[in-house]
Amino acid sequence: MDIELIGLLAVVGLLVLMFLRVPIAMALLISGTLGYAASQGWGVALRTLASVPYELTGANPGVAYSFTVVPLFIFMGAVASRANMSSELFDAANAVFSGVRGALAAATIGSCAAFSAICGSSIATAATFSKVAIPQMRRYGYDMELATGAVASAGTLGILIPPSLILVIYSLVAEEPIAKLFAAAMIPGILLAIAYVLVIAILAKLYPEKMPMTPSLPWASRLKALLGIWKLALLFVLAVVGIYLGWFSPTEAAAVASFTAVVIGVATRSLGWRGIWEAGVETVQTSAMLFFIVIGAFVFSRLIVLTQFPVSLVNLVERWELSPWMVILAIVALYLILGTFLEEVSTLLITVPVLLPLIKSIGFDPIWFGVFVTVMSTVGLISPPVGLTVFVVQSQNPEVSLQTIFKGVMPFLYADILLLLALVMYPPLATWLPSVL
Repeated sequence: MDIELIGLLAVVGLLVLMFLRVPIAMALLISGTLGYAASQGWGVALRTLASVPYELTGANPGVAYSFTVVPLFIFMGAVASRANMSSELFDAANAVFSGVRGALAAATIGSCAAFSAICGSSIATAATFSKVAIPQMRRYGYDMELATGAVASAGTLGILIPPSLILVIYSLVAEEPIAKLFAAAMIPGILLAIAYVLVIAILAKLYPEKMPMTPSLPWASRLKALLGIWKLALLFVLAVVGIYLGWFSPTEAAAVASFTAVVIGVATRSLGWRGIWEAGVETVQTSAMLFFIVIGAFVFSRLIVLTQFPVSLVNLVERWELSPWMVILAIVALYLILGTFLEEVSTLLITVPVLLPLIKSIGFDPIWFGVFVTVMSTVGLISPPVGLTVFVVQSQNPEVSLQTIFKGVMPFLYADILLLLALVMYPPLATWLPSVL
Protein backbone atom coordinates (compact mmCIF):
# COMPACT_ATOMS: atom_id res chain seq x y z
CA MET A 1 0.00 0.00 0.00
CA ASP A 2 1.25 3.50 -0.83
CA ILE A 3 2.82 5.17 2.23
CA GLU A 4 0.94 8.44 1.71
CA LEU A 5 -2.36 6.57 1.46
CA ILE A 6 -1.60 4.89 4.79
CA GLY A 7 -1.18 8.34 6.36
CA LEU A 8 -4.52 9.50 4.97
CA LEU A 9 -6.27 6.33 6.17
CA ALA A 10 -4.73 6.78 9.64
CA VAL A 11 -6.18 10.29 9.89
CA VAL A 12 -9.59 9.09 8.68
CA GLY A 13 -9.45 6.14 11.09
CA LEU A 14 -8.65 8.47 13.97
CA LEU A 15 -11.67 10.64 13.19
CA VAL A 16 -13.92 7.57 12.92
CA LEU A 17 -12.75 6.27 16.30
CA MET A 18 -13.40 9.66 17.90
CA PHE A 19 -16.92 9.79 16.46
CA LEU A 20 -17.47 6.31 17.92
CA ARG A 21 -16.64 7.83 21.35
CA VAL A 22 -13.40 5.89 21.79
CA PRO A 23 -11.26 7.74 24.40
CA ILE A 24 -8.90 10.08 22.58
CA ALA A 25 -5.72 8.49 23.98
CA MET A 26 -6.82 5.03 22.80
CA ALA A 27 -7.94 6.40 19.41
CA LEU A 28 -4.49 7.93 18.86
CA LEU A 29 -2.70 4.74 19.94
CA ILE A 30 -4.90 2.46 17.83
CA SER A 31 -4.70 4.52 14.62
CA GLY A 32 -0.96 5.14 15.06
CA THR A 33 -0.13 1.50 15.80
CA LEU A 34 -2.25 0.12 12.95
CA GLY A 35 -0.68 2.65 10.59
CA TYR A 36 2.81 1.54 11.64
CA ALA A 37 1.80 -2.10 11.18
CA ALA A 38 0.51 -1.40 7.68
CA SER A 39 3.63 0.49 6.62
CA GLN A 40 6.48 -1.13 8.60
CA GLY A 41 5.09 -4.40 9.91
CA TRP A 42 3.85 -5.47 13.34
CA GLY A 43 7.37 -5.83 14.76
CA VAL A 44 8.18 -2.14 14.22
CA ALA A 45 4.68 -1.12 15.33
CA LEU A 46 4.92 -2.94 18.67
CA ARG A 47 8.48 -1.73 19.29
CA THR A 48 7.33 1.85 18.68
CA LEU A 49 4.37 1.38 21.00
CA ALA A 50 6.71 0.10 23.71
CA SER A 51 9.51 2.63 23.22
CA VAL A 52 7.58 5.93 23.12
CA PRO A 53 6.51 5.96 26.81
CA TYR A 54 10.05 5.06 27.86
CA GLU A 55 11.57 7.77 25.66
CA LEU A 56 9.19 10.41 27.02
CA THR A 57 9.88 9.56 30.65
CA GLY A 58 13.48 8.35 30.88
CA ALA A 59 15.46 7.53 27.76
CA ASN A 60 15.63 11.16 26.67
CA PRO A 61 16.48 13.22 29.78
CA GLY A 62 15.80 16.53 28.01
CA VAL A 63 12.26 15.55 27.03
CA ALA A 64 11.54 13.94 30.40
CA TYR A 65 12.77 17.08 32.19
CA SER A 66 10.51 19.27 30.03
CA PHE A 67 7.50 17.16 30.95
CA THR A 68 8.00 17.78 34.67
CA VAL A 69 6.69 21.34 34.23
CA VAL A 70 3.17 19.99 33.58
CA PRO A 71 2.40 18.38 37.00
CA LEU A 72 4.20 21.21 38.81
CA PHE A 73 1.99 23.93 37.29
CA ILE A 74 -1.10 21.77 37.89
CA PHE A 75 -0.10 21.32 41.54
CA MET A 76 0.51 25.06 42.00
CA GLY A 77 -2.98 25.88 40.70
CA ALA A 78 -4.59 23.16 42.81
CA VAL A 79 -2.87 24.44 45.98
CA ALA A 80 -3.77 28.07 45.24
CA SER A 81 -7.41 27.11 44.75
CA ARG A 82 -7.57 25.26 48.07
CA ALA A 83 -5.75 28.01 49.96
CA ASN A 84 -8.62 30.47 49.35
CA MET A 85 -6.48 32.64 47.07
CA SER A 86 -9.29 32.74 44.51
CA SER A 87 -11.72 34.21 47.07
CA GLU A 88 -9.22 36.89 48.06
CA LEU A 89 -8.66 37.69 44.41
CA PHE A 90 -12.37 38.03 43.70
CA ASP A 91 -12.83 40.30 46.72
CA ALA A 92 -9.99 42.52 45.49
CA ALA A 93 -11.37 42.71 41.94
CA ASN A 94 -14.85 43.44 43.28
CA ALA A 95 -13.43 46.27 45.41
CA VAL A 96 -11.73 47.81 42.36
CA PHE A 97 -14.91 47.73 40.24
CA SER A 98 -17.32 48.58 43.08
CA GLY A 99 -19.84 51.31 42.37
CA VAL A 100 -19.93 50.49 38.65
CA ARG A 101 -22.89 48.70 37.08
CA GLY A 102 -21.78 45.18 36.30
CA ALA A 103 -19.04 45.35 38.95
CA LEU A 104 -19.42 41.72 40.03
CA ALA A 105 -19.32 40.45 36.44
CA ALA A 106 -16.29 42.64 35.65
CA ALA A 107 -14.65 41.44 38.87
CA THR A 108 -15.23 37.87 37.71
CA ILE A 109 -13.39 38.58 34.44
CA GLY A 110 -10.54 40.34 36.22
CA SER A 111 -10.13 37.71 38.91
CA CYS A 112 -10.26 34.85 36.38
CA ALA A 113 -7.56 36.59 34.34
CA ALA A 114 -5.34 37.03 37.40
CA PHE A 115 -5.99 33.50 38.68
CA SER A 116 -5.10 32.17 35.22
CA ALA A 117 -1.63 33.60 35.76
CA ILE A 118 -0.94 30.88 38.32
CA CYS A 119 -3.40 28.15 37.36
CA GLY A 120 -2.98 27.37 33.64
CA SER A 121 -6.22 25.39 33.35
CA SER A 122 -9.54 26.67 32.04
CA ILE A 123 -11.52 23.89 33.67
CA ALA A 124 -9.97 24.60 37.08
CA THR A 125 -10.52 28.35 36.67
CA ALA A 126 -14.16 27.93 35.67
CA ALA A 127 -14.83 25.44 38.48
CA THR A 128 -13.19 27.68 41.08
CA PHE A 129 -15.07 30.84 40.20
CA SER A 130 -18.36 29.01 39.78
CA LYS A 131 -18.13 28.52 43.54
CA VAL A 132 -16.77 32.00 44.29
CA ALA A 133 -18.46 34.44 41.89
CA ILE A 134 -21.86 33.00 40.96
CA PRO A 135 -23.22 32.91 44.56
CA GLN A 136 -22.27 36.59 44.95
CA MET A 137 -23.94 37.56 41.67
CA ARG A 138 -27.04 35.59 42.62
CA ARG A 139 -27.10 37.35 45.98
CA TYR A 140 -27.19 40.78 44.31
CA GLY A 141 -29.88 39.77 41.81
CA TYR A 142 -27.81 39.29 38.67
CA ASP A 143 -29.45 37.57 35.73
CA MET A 144 -28.23 33.95 35.79
CA GLU A 145 -27.77 33.84 32.03
CA LEU A 146 -25.25 36.65 32.26
CA ALA A 147 -23.63 35.44 35.50
CA THR A 148 -22.98 31.88 34.32
CA GLY A 149 -21.99 33.06 30.84
CA ALA A 150 -19.42 35.44 32.32
CA VAL A 151 -17.84 32.70 34.45
CA ALA A 152 -17.78 30.14 31.63
CA SER A 153 -16.21 32.66 29.23
CA ALA A 154 -13.72 34.09 31.71
CA GLY A 155 -12.64 30.56 32.56
CA THR A 156 -11.20 30.18 29.06
CA LEU A 157 -8.52 32.73 29.97
CA GLY A 158 -6.89 29.92 31.94
CA ILE A 159 -5.39 28.40 28.80
CA LEU A 160 -4.27 31.68 27.24
CA ILE A 161 -2.69 33.76 30.01
CA PRO A 162 0.67 32.23 31.05
CA PRO A 163 1.49 29.80 32.53
CA SER A 164 -0.81 27.87 30.18
CA LEU A 165 -0.83 24.08 30.11
CA ILE A 166 -1.89 24.16 26.47
CA LEU A 167 1.17 26.23 25.58
CA VAL A 168 3.40 23.88 27.60
CA ILE A 169 2.09 20.89 25.65
CA TYR A 170 2.37 22.79 22.36
CA SER A 171 6.01 23.59 23.15
CA LEU A 172 6.70 19.86 23.62
CA VAL A 173 4.96 18.83 20.41
CA ALA A 174 6.24 21.70 18.25
CA GLU A 175 9.68 21.81 19.96
CA GLU A 176 9.40 25.56 20.58
CA PRO A 177 10.70 27.36 23.72
CA ILE A 178 8.15 27.59 26.53
CA ALA A 179 9.39 31.04 27.56
CA LYS A 180 8.78 32.48 24.08
CA LEU A 181 5.31 30.95 23.92
CA PHE A 182 4.43 32.40 27.32
CA ALA A 183 5.62 35.82 26.16
CA ALA A 184 3.68 35.49 22.89
CA ALA A 185 0.42 34.76 24.72
CA MET A 186 0.72 37.60 27.21
CA ILE A 187 -0.58 40.47 25.05
CA PRO A 188 -3.42 38.47 23.41
CA GLY A 189 -4.45 37.16 26.85
CA ILE A 190 -4.62 40.65 28.35
CA LEU A 191 -6.48 41.96 25.30
CA LEU A 192 -9.06 39.18 25.56
CA ALA A 193 -9.62 39.91 29.26
CA ILE A 194 -10.09 43.62 28.45
CA ALA A 195 -12.48 42.73 25.61
CA TYR A 196 -14.56 40.60 28.00
CA VAL A 197 -14.80 43.54 30.43
CA LEU A 198 -15.92 45.76 27.53
CA VAL A 199 -18.61 43.20 26.69
CA ILE A 200 -19.83 43.51 30.29
CA ALA A 201 -19.86 47.31 29.99
CA ILE A 202 -21.88 47.16 26.75
CA LEU A 203 -24.37 44.68 28.23
CA ALA A 204 -24.70 46.89 31.32
CA LYS A 205 -25.72 49.79 29.06
CA LEU A 206 -28.14 47.71 27.03
CA TYR A 207 -29.64 45.61 29.83
CA PRO A 208 -29.11 47.46 33.15
CA GLU A 209 -31.84 45.40 34.80
CA LYS A 210 -29.62 42.29 34.50
CA MET A 211 -26.85 43.84 36.61
CA PRO A 212 -27.98 45.67 39.74
CA MET A 213 -25.55 48.23 41.17
CA THR A 214 -23.38 47.19 44.10
CA PRO A 215 -22.30 49.64 46.83
CA SER A 216 -19.19 51.71 46.15
CA LEU A 217 -16.29 51.14 48.54
CA PRO A 218 -13.98 53.90 49.83
CA TRP A 219 -10.51 54.03 48.31
CA ALA A 220 -8.92 52.91 51.57
CA SER A 221 -10.96 49.68 51.44
CA ARG A 222 -10.05 49.16 47.80
CA LEU A 223 -6.35 49.52 48.54
CA LYS A 224 -6.60 47.13 51.48
CA ALA A 225 -8.33 44.55 49.27
CA LEU A 226 -5.66 44.92 46.59
CA LEU A 227 -2.90 44.37 49.14
CA GLY A 228 -4.60 41.07 49.99
CA ILE A 229 -3.56 39.52 46.67
CA TRP A 230 0.16 39.62 47.49
CA LYS A 231 0.20 35.82 47.52
CA LEU A 232 -0.89 35.53 43.90
CA ALA A 233 1.43 38.36 42.89
CA LEU A 234 4.38 36.54 44.45
CA LEU A 235 3.50 33.26 42.72
CA PHE A 236 3.17 35.04 39.37
CA VAL A 237 6.59 36.67 39.78
CA LEU A 238 8.17 33.31 40.57
CA ALA A 239 6.29 31.27 37.94
CA VAL A 240 6.37 33.65 34.97
CA VAL A 241 8.45 36.77 35.54
CA GLY A 242 11.29 34.68 36.98
CA ILE A 243 11.59 32.86 33.66
CA TYR A 244 11.94 36.09 31.66
CA LEU A 245 14.44 37.58 34.12
CA GLY A 246 16.60 34.49 33.86
CA TRP A 247 16.21 33.47 37.50
CA PHE A 248 14.82 30.02 36.67
CA SER A 249 14.21 27.63 33.82
CA PRO A 250 10.47 26.94 33.24
CA THR A 251 10.66 23.70 35.25
CA GLU A 252 12.59 25.35 38.09
CA ALA A 253 10.10 28.23 38.14
CA ALA A 254 7.17 25.82 38.38
CA ALA A 255 8.87 23.90 41.20
CA VAL A 256 9.77 27.03 43.20
CA ALA A 257 6.30 28.54 42.75
CA SER A 258 4.58 25.28 43.73
CA PHE A 259 6.66 24.98 46.89
CA THR A 260 6.03 28.65 47.70
CA ALA A 261 2.26 28.14 47.28
CA VAL A 262 2.35 25.33 49.86
CA VAL A 263 4.46 27.40 52.27
CA ILE A 264 2.11 30.40 51.95
CA GLY A 265 -0.97 28.21 52.44
CA VAL A 266 0.44 26.53 55.54
CA ALA A 267 1.89 29.75 57.01
CA THR A 268 -1.40 31.64 56.64
CA ARG A 269 -3.38 28.66 58.05
CA SER A 270 -5.50 28.51 54.90
CA LEU A 271 -4.14 25.10 53.82
CA GLY A 272 -3.94 21.92 55.88
CA TRP A 273 -2.64 18.44 55.25
CA ARG A 274 -5.98 17.40 53.76
CA GLY A 275 -5.81 20.26 51.24
CA ILE A 276 -2.24 19.33 50.26
CA TRP A 277 -3.29 15.68 49.85
CA GLU A 278 -6.29 16.63 47.68
CA ALA A 279 -4.12 18.90 45.56
CA GLY A 280 -1.65 16.05 45.09
CA VAL A 281 -4.38 13.59 44.10
CA GLU A 282 -5.82 16.08 41.60
CA THR A 283 -2.35 16.62 40.16
CA VAL A 284 -1.71 12.90 39.73
CA GLN A 285 -5.09 12.27 38.10
CA THR A 286 -4.84 15.21 35.69
CA SER A 287 -1.20 14.54 34.82
CA ALA A 288 -1.85 10.85 34.18
CA MET A 289 -4.71 11.69 31.85
CA LEU A 290 -2.62 14.25 29.97
CA PHE A 291 0.44 11.99 29.67
CA PHE A 292 -1.67 9.10 28.37
CA ILE A 293 -2.99 11.39 25.63
CA VAL A 294 0.52 12.72 24.91
CA ILE A 295 1.90 9.18 24.51
CA GLY A 296 -0.84 8.37 22.00
CA ALA A 297 -0.20 11.65 20.20
CA PHE A 298 3.54 10.98 19.89
CA VAL A 299 2.89 7.54 18.37
CA PHE A 300 0.41 9.06 15.94
CA SER A 301 2.63 12.04 15.06
CA ARG A 302 5.57 9.74 14.29
CA LEU A 303 3.38 7.84 11.88
CA ILE A 304 2.27 11.12 10.28
CA VAL A 305 5.92 12.13 9.77
CA LEU A 306 6.80 8.67 8.45
CA THR A 307 3.99 8.75 5.87
CA GLN A 308 4.89 12.32 4.82
CA PHE A 309 1.25 13.33 5.14
CA PRO A 310 2.14 16.96 6.00
CA VAL A 311 4.38 17.15 2.92
CA SER A 312 1.50 15.92 0.78
CA LEU A 313 -0.71 18.58 2.34
CA VAL A 314 1.83 21.29 1.51
CA ASN A 315 2.11 20.02 -2.06
CA LEU A 316 -1.66 20.02 -2.39
CA VAL A 317 -1.84 23.66 -1.28
CA GLU A 318 0.85 24.59 -3.80
CA ARG A 319 -0.85 22.64 -6.59
CA TRP A 320 -4.19 24.36 -5.94
CA GLU A 321 -2.41 27.73 -5.59
CA LEU A 322 -4.23 28.55 -2.37
CA SER A 323 -3.35 31.87 -0.75
CA PRO A 324 -2.11 31.88 2.88
CA TRP A 325 -5.37 33.51 3.97
CA MET A 326 -7.43 30.75 2.36
CA VAL A 327 -5.34 28.17 4.22
CA ILE A 328 -5.82 30.03 7.53
CA LEU A 329 -9.57 30.22 6.88
CA ALA A 330 -9.69 26.46 6.28
CA ILE A 331 -7.73 25.85 9.50
CA VAL A 332 -10.15 28.09 11.44
CA ALA A 333 -13.07 26.05 10.05
CA LEU A 334 -11.30 22.81 11.04
CA TYR A 335 -10.75 23.97 14.63
CA LEU A 336 -14.34 25.19 14.92
CA ILE A 337 -15.57 21.75 13.85
CA LEU A 338 -13.18 19.83 16.11
CA GLY A 339 -13.97 22.17 19.00
CA THR A 340 -17.60 21.08 18.98
CA PHE A 341 -16.75 17.56 20.18
CA LEU A 342 -13.12 17.52 21.40
CA GLU A 343 -11.41 19.15 24.38
CA GLU A 344 -8.51 21.49 23.70
CA VAL A 345 -5.57 19.18 24.54
CA SER A 346 -6.82 16.46 22.19
CA THR A 347 -7.47 18.97 19.40
CA LEU A 348 -3.95 20.38 19.71
CA LEU A 349 -2.22 17.00 19.79
CA ILE A 350 -4.14 15.73 16.78
CA THR A 351 -3.72 18.77 14.56
CA VAL A 352 -0.31 20.30 15.31
CA PRO A 353 1.83 17.48 13.84
CA VAL A 354 -0.19 17.72 10.62
CA LEU A 355 -0.67 21.47 10.33
CA LEU A 356 2.59 22.95 11.67
CA PRO A 357 4.66 22.10 8.55
CA LEU A 358 1.89 23.63 6.43
CA ILE A 359 1.87 26.80 8.55
CA LYS A 360 5.63 27.14 8.20
CA SER A 361 5.42 26.63 4.43
CA ILE A 362 3.04 29.59 3.97
CA GLY A 363 5.26 31.90 6.00
CA PHE A 364 3.70 31.98 9.47
CA ASP A 365 5.75 31.78 12.67
CA PRO A 366 5.32 28.57 14.76
CA ILE A 367 5.27 30.72 17.92
CA TRP A 368 2.36 32.70 16.41
CA PHE A 369 0.63 29.44 15.52
CA GLY A 370 0.85 28.29 19.15
CA VAL A 371 -1.07 31.38 20.26
CA PHE A 372 -3.49 31.03 17.34
CA VAL A 373 -4.27 27.43 18.30
CA THR A 374 -4.78 28.48 21.91
CA VAL A 375 -7.21 31.26 20.96
CA MET A 376 -9.11 28.78 18.78
CA SER A 377 -9.26 26.51 21.84
CA THR A 378 -10.88 29.30 23.88
CA VAL A 379 -13.61 29.43 21.24
CA GLY A 380 -14.07 25.66 21.43
CA LEU A 381 -14.35 25.76 25.21
CA ILE A 382 -17.55 27.85 25.10
CA SER A 383 -19.05 27.00 21.70
CA PRO A 384 -21.99 24.58 21.50
CA PRO A 385 -22.72 21.73 21.61
CA VAL A 386 -19.70 20.69 23.72
CA GLY A 387 -18.23 23.68 25.53
CA LEU A 388 -16.27 22.21 28.43
CA THR A 389 -16.27 25.28 30.65
CA VAL A 390 -20.04 25.56 30.08
CA PHE A 391 -20.47 22.00 31.35
CA VAL A 392 -18.20 22.74 34.32
CA VAL A 393 -20.29 25.76 35.32
CA GLN A 394 -23.52 23.80 34.85
CA SER A 395 -22.22 20.95 37.02
CA GLN A 396 -21.64 23.47 39.83
CA ASN A 397 -25.07 25.07 39.27
CA PRO A 398 -27.41 22.22 38.24
CA GLU A 399 -30.49 24.43 38.58
CA VAL A 400 -29.29 26.48 35.55
CA SER A 401 -29.86 24.81 32.18
CA LEU A 402 -27.12 24.34 29.59
CA GLN A 403 -29.20 26.35 27.12
CA THR A 404 -29.18 29.31 29.52
CA ILE A 405 -25.40 29.21 29.93
CA PHE A 406 -24.79 28.86 26.19
CA LYS A 407 -26.99 31.92 25.60
CA GLY A 408 -24.94 33.74 28.23
CA VAL A 409 -21.59 33.05 26.53
CA MET A 410 -22.69 34.19 23.07
CA PRO A 411 -21.80 37.91 23.55
CA PHE A 412 -18.32 36.90 24.76
CA LEU A 413 -17.75 34.79 21.64
CA TYR A 414 -17.66 38.03 19.64
CA ALA A 415 -14.62 39.09 21.68
CA ASP A 416 -12.86 35.80 20.85
CA ILE A 417 -13.62 36.23 17.17
CA LEU A 418 -12.30 39.81 17.17
CA LEU A 419 -9.06 38.68 18.83
CA LEU A 420 -8.73 35.88 16.29
CA LEU A 421 -9.14 38.35 13.41
CA ALA A 422 -6.60 40.69 15.01
CA LEU A 423 -4.07 37.86 15.33
CA VAL A 424 -4.47 36.86 11.69
CA MET A 425 -4.41 40.41 10.34
CA TYR A 426 -1.58 41.57 12.65
CA PRO A 427 0.70 38.65 13.70
CA PRO A 428 3.06 40.93 15.74
CA LEU A 429 0.40 40.86 18.47
CA ALA A 430 1.89 37.46 19.30
CA THR A 431 5.42 37.71 17.88
CA TRP A 432 6.60 41.14 19.07
CA LEU A 433 7.07 40.45 22.79
CA PRO A 434 9.07 37.20 22.32
CA SER A 435 11.35 39.05 19.88
CA VAL A 436 12.35 41.69 22.43
CA LEU A 437 12.83 39.41 25.45
